[in-house]
Amino acid sequence: MWRDPGTPADSFYEVRPECTDVPKSRFKIRAGKTLSARKWHAAFSPDGHLDISKTLGRIQHGGIHPSIRGEVWEFLLGCYDPNSTFEEREQIRQHRRVQYALWKEDCRQMDPVVGSGRIITAPLITEDGVPIQDPLVLLEANPDKVPTSTAEKNEDDVKPEPSNDNTSHDGTLDNDNTSHDATLDNDNTSHDATLDAASSNGSESVSKPPPPVGEIILDKKIIQWKLTLHQIGLDVVRTDRTLVFYEKQENLSKLWDILAVYAWIDKDVGYCQGMSDLCSPMIMLLEDEGDAFWCFERLMRRLRGNFRCTDSSVGVETQLSNLASITQVLDPKLHQHLGTILITCLVILKSSSLVFSFLFFLFF
Repeated sequence: MWRDPGTPADSFYEVRPECTDVPKSRFKIRAGKTLSARKWHAAFSPDGHLDISKTLGRIQHGGIHPSIRGEVWEFLLGCYDPNSTFEEREQIRQHRRVQYALWKEDCRQMDPVVGSGRIITAPLITEDGVPIQDPLVLLEANPDKVPTSTAEKNEDDVKPEPSNDNTSHDGTLDNDNTSHDATLDNDNTSHDATLDAASSNGSESVSKPPPPVGEIILDKKIIQWKLTLHQIGLDVVRTDRTLVFYEKQENLSKLWDILAVYAWIDKDVGYCQGMSDLCSPMIMLLEDEGDAFWCFERLMRRLRGNFRCTDSSVGVETQLSNLASITQVLDPKLHQHLGTILITCLVILKSSSLVFSFLFFLFF
């Protein structure tokens, strides 16, 4: 019986010509099986209710056509209720865009690079909150200012930018929304409820002026956030670099902005390496930055436990423990072999953290 071999989907994610060693995508678009734009739009009622069961069945058998992948992911990740109407979803979308804009403005007030179309790859401050006055760091943060001496550079940077905004810089909302920071505890339900309230109301924040540029920062939350900005930048410039999409500076800065805003509102997790890879597809599939942020935020609701670090454990350790248990049942010889390697590492490296890193690399 003749079978459709399918059409490769690589053309939807153009690779830079010089990157010749990039593996081809295994996914192929198959007529009649892959969820097409026509089948997707036909799954909605006149009011906008989505027949999610039929849609999931087609996705399971043939995947999603790249042209509609972004809007489908918004439903799969829980951004919208399939039982909602077109009008209800549009209202939610606009409220969320407003809320993201408010959070982004809060971050911009604390660091003007946010939303400027640039990214940061060098540390801005020390752990004590003292601004780093290295000429290269200052030049990256303020490329329009090219002073002839460090003294002139410091003088330029100390000037505070006037602001008449009534937005806050501690991530809090008004009386209609409880503090996002205060709810980020061990229960992810509290985290979800807070962001849901924020996205539904899009309320304004309480006024709290940021510290002038160049002054020592005393707020530990702001210090911790600013310490992560260059870490985000270092990962952003390495994320999906084989794709033509990221040859544009505006796409790199959009990815950096989203991760910087998320690190501020979810202080319990902040930013960890690997989050840029999770956020990158959202940037590529959803044109609006606010929509991409909320899609990423919904994904993080499911995965944030893997990135949380406490004094006693790292989130991903649970997954490794589960993987070890599965390996012990399915392949006892492999499990015994890995145990032998672990003992050897403990003797040679004498460091549990190095052993953990080694096993993480070994498993994944």
